[in-house]
Amino acid sequence: MASPTLSPDSSSQEALSGPTCSPTSDSENLSPDELELLAKLEEQNRLLEADSKSMRSMNGSRRNSGSSLVSSSSASSNLSHLEEDTWILWGRIANEWEEWRRRKEKLLKELIRKGIPHHFRAIVWQLLCSATDMPVKNQYSELLKMSSPCEKLIRRDIARTYPEHEFFKGQDSLGQEVLFNVMKAYSLVDREVGYCQGSAFIVGLLLMQMPEEEAFCVFVRLMQEYRLRELFKPSMAELGLCIYQFEYMLQEQLPDLNTHFRSQSFHTSMYASSWFLTLFLTTFPLPVATRVFDIFMYEGLEIVFRVGLALLQVNQMELMQLDMEGMSQYFQRVIPHQFDSCPDKLILKAYQVKYNPKKMKRLEKEYAAMKSKEMEEQIEIKRLRTENRLLKQRIETLEKESAALADRLIQGQVTRAQEAEENYVIKRELAVVRQQCSSAAQDLQKAQSTIRQLQEQQRNSSLPDENNVARLQEELKALKVREGEAVASARELKLQLQELSDTWQAHLSRGGRWKESPRKLVLGELQDELMSVRLREAQALAEGRELRQRVVELETQDHIHRNLLNRVEAERAALQEKLQYLAAQNKGLQTQLSESRRKQAEAECKSKEEVMAVRLREADSMAAVAEMRQRIAELEIQREEGRIQGQLNHSDSSQYIRELKDQIEELKAEVRLLKGPPPFEDPLAFDGLGLARHLDEDSLPSSDEELLSVGVGAALQDALYPLSPRDARFFRRLERPAKDSEGSSDSDADELAAPYSQGLDN
Repeated sequence: MASPTLSPDSSSQEALSGPTCSPTSDSENLSPDELELLAKLEEQNRLLEADSKSMRSMNGSRRNSGSSLVSSSSASSNLSHLEEDTWILWGRIANEWEEWRRRKEKLLKELIRKGIPHHFRAIVWQLLCSATDMPVKNQYSELLKMSSPCEKLIRRDIARTYPEHEFFKGQDSLGQEVLFNVMKAYSLVDREVGYCQGSAFIVGLLLMQMPEEEAFCVFVRLMQEYRLRELFKPSMAELGLCIYQFEYMLQEQLPDLNTHFRSQSFHTSMYASSWFLTLFLTTFPLPVATRVFDIFMYEGLEIVFRVGLALLQVNQMELMQLDMEGMSQYFQRVIPHQFDSCPDKLILKAYQVKYNPKKMKRLEKEYAAMKSKEMEEQIEIKRLRTENRLLKQRIETLEKESAALADRLIQGQVTRAQEAEENYVIKRELAVVRQQCSSAAQDLQKAQSTIRQLQEQQRNSSLPDENNVARLQEELKALKVREGEAVASARELKLQLQELSDTWQAHLSRGGRWKESPRKLVLGELQDELMSVRLREAQALAEGRELRQRVVELETQDHIHRNLLNRVEAERAALQEKLQYLAAQNKGLQTQLSESRRKQAEAECKSKEEVMAVRLREADSMAAVAEMRQRIAELEIQREEGRIQGQLNHSDSSQYIRELKDQIEELKAEVRLLKGPPPFEDPLAFDGLGLARHLDEDSLPSSDEELLSVGVGAALQDALYPLSPRDARFFRRLERPAKDSEGSSDSDADELAAPYSQGLDN
């Protein structure tokens, strides 16, 4: 593939240009032949500059005078002879490279500083970095077939690499394609570096001079041997070293400018990073940047330090008058085009800068020691950050546990309030049940006494009930009728008997006055006997009737007694049923009383268990607080040890230590918040009966919002719990706002942490 070329004007001027002033200090040790050769080159450069000026004046005025034509033609003839001599010289150098490197190294250095001709740059750059025969060149085609993880990044940056150059202009152009191939191949060869922004400009410059395989080999050699690999590593440690060395040179040689930069916070990395990463390829136009790259290929990064400091020396006065934004604009717009017409002046200024390799080595060692110390500090800071993160996690855990404990405590208080209220309701129900039981017992006693009275009445006498009054009245009427009939019959019998008796008396009175015959006497005796028999019969009938009347009366009494007995038996059965009902009701009441007593006992046991659980949680909380105190004391000891041993001066470390101090103070505030009063000295009065004695419906909050507004501890203290003043203070402190702990002074925190530290030391 044919190598791309620069524009004719820039390439010819760049190839034949050289310093117009006196040669550098190394030329004093050259031989006469070498000095003669250098003089010819200087003459060639002067003629070239004169020719370029005459050509520009000719194109500007368009005058066709004869003197101008003669002068231009003579200058062109001189240039052709000098260009031919330059080609011959560099051709001989390329053919006899090893001899020139061994014997004419000083002359070669001077020639390179004056500029390598454009058409010889490809071969000379390869010879300078020993990239002519590299094994990696044979692997290039195989590398292109592989895929790289950096391909997207490379594609993204290719369009921004030399966007105005014809070779790279346009999407998917030949220049962009070969640039992508070289960058991709190197990202596969060196996976640690991969791809870094800025390296594409170096590869692009190489591709302007040589084919892509040769450019790949030169780039690999530059990365390996010219410290570029360390510059482009992800850590960019070499860039930090270069910035450190450049800052030292700036402070030593331009102290006023360095002070101005510091006062404006204009850091070296803001303007010099691109110088080291792209070797001025993004700063200067290509002709000037290529001259710097020529010297870099021979002398390394030294030329970057020299050119950078030369730029600052030339523009010191202008930069001293600008602020940070003005300096940034000045570096972007003015400095890049100061040496477009005469790059030799820039090279001359660069080699007037004082550069001490031994001092640079010493600075490198100092930087390595400083970075090592910073690395140790970073390790220590990382360890402290890890501990800090663990402490934060521990703090978050403790905060969550503390919040959970507070929630559980408040929930326990609310639960105990609810249980106290339920206990009070149960006690009221129990009192009602007891009253009902007492009234039932009294009713039972009354029923039993009534039963005993009825039984006694049943044994002694019986009274007809109202339902049998009519029947008894009818029976009584019937009895009275029968009694009247019996009395009437008895009267009749008495009257008959009286009549008989009167008749008999009359008969007896008549028989004494006349005397009768014996026959008549016998008949009279028979008549007397008959009368006597009739009298006895009448008396027997009267007695029979009386007996029958007595039987009727007895039957009537028996019937009445049977009816009364039936009624008493019915009443006894009714009373027996009522007694059974009352006994069942009494049994139910006894069961309810037992159940109420059992519930009361369970509520008392549960309340006691809740009290014990709250005390256990309080003990766990106190243990967690003690652990936090011990950890704070350990952190205090570690901080004092760090102060005595480390004395870290780095600003980030000091800031981090201050952050640790703030976090320790926050931990102390958390301890003060979680501290609270000592454990309960007096047991809580939670015996159930005593609790209900202090509970009143008017003392309880009417709603949940009112309960929360007055505070759980304060609302429940007077209404539910007969707490001691110390317990009341404990509940109030639990609900104290966090601002009380935040408003405490540092001296209070130190006084709080002091006994913990002393306890840890003991």
